[in-house]
Amino acid sequence: MMTEHDIIIIGGGQMGLALGYYLRRAGADFLILDGEDGPGGAWRHGWDSLRLFSPAGYSSLPGWLMPPTEHGGFPTRDDVIAYLTRYEQRYEFRIERPVRVLEVSRTDNALIMRTDRGGYLARQVVSATGTWSEPYSPKIPGRDLFEGAQLHSAHYRSPDDFAGKTVLVVGGGNSGAQILAELSQVADATWVTLRDPLFLPDDVDGRVLFERATARLKAGPSAEPVGGIGDIVMVPPVRDARNRGVLGSVRPFTRMTRDGVVWEDGRESKVDAIIWCTGFGPALDHLRSLGIVGKEGRVEVDGQQAVAEPRLWLAGYGDWCGPGSATIMGAARTARDLADQLVSSLKT
Repeated sequence: MMTEHDIIIIGGGQMGLALGYYLRRAGADFLILDGEDGPGGAWRHGWDSLRLFSPAGYSSLPGWLMPPTEHGGFPTRDDVIAYLTRYEQRYEFRIERPVRVLEVSRTDNALIMRTDRGGYLARQVVSATGTWSEPYSPKIPGRDLFEGAQLHSAHYRSPDDFAGKTVLVVGGGNSGAQILAELSQVADATWVTLRDPLFLPDDVDGRVLFERATARLKAGPSAEPVGGIGDIVMVPPVRDARNRGVLGSVRPFTRMTRDGVVWEDGRESKVDAIIWCTGFGPALDHLRSLGIVGKEGRVEVDGQQAVAEPRLWLAGYGDWCGPGSATIMGAARTARDLADQLVSSLKT
């Protein structure tokens, strides 16, 4: 026996909920399958002090603005989880969790999902599993020899375990900046980046980044890139690190040893731990059975629709399946258009 619905969304994070809002409003028959134990999606796995780059009103899903924070600052990880939890309750989405989708296969008229909780069948499937479960870290010579601690930012929680230790934070994005900022208060922390990080002015936050991304979207694919979208936002902990003089970075090491790293000039340094803030890839293992995942780990899409399997749609993995779709605000915008397409596809 299989559970059947017109539309099944794989993933109950911000993209799945935003899409659920528009499908509910359209009266569509849909179900959300979520692999997590509770609400919050990937935010459940963020480090303890993680915070957004903009006020709550600019970090909201459709239909209901995120309430202002009680502490008056930008929302923290816990603020976002609380908001997503209440969002689910507010709109009474049908969500089954924890359900882990193992593979998707085809029939003539539908797609079948084999899960750890049985089988599901749908005429249209949206994959919105995000990237958190696919952390990326570079292949460095000697990495397997290193006997110190290594972890990706996906699994970092707090600086407590690194107090008094020598730590390298590798990666020049916002996660690297925020983690370096707090580690530097309890550890001998060094920031390792490919090039000097670019910092936005203190008065620029996620609102400006959203406006820049919107301008790029309106300008079309042939327009010149809008600079600054990926630069580091000076949230309070990062500003504090700058004021303490610890935001400088060094260029990457060339190899790793049993107890440390070797730099480009041949110097060796002993290191207790390395934290990789080097990004993520799309979590698409459940789609490999369809034979449509390319060598770069992506699926070829036209908008959000898979080219090789038109009954499958992808959203929330990055700009390649919707501008800004991996952000809360971008998820809302992508979901609005995608819901219309899904409902139209069911009619045809």
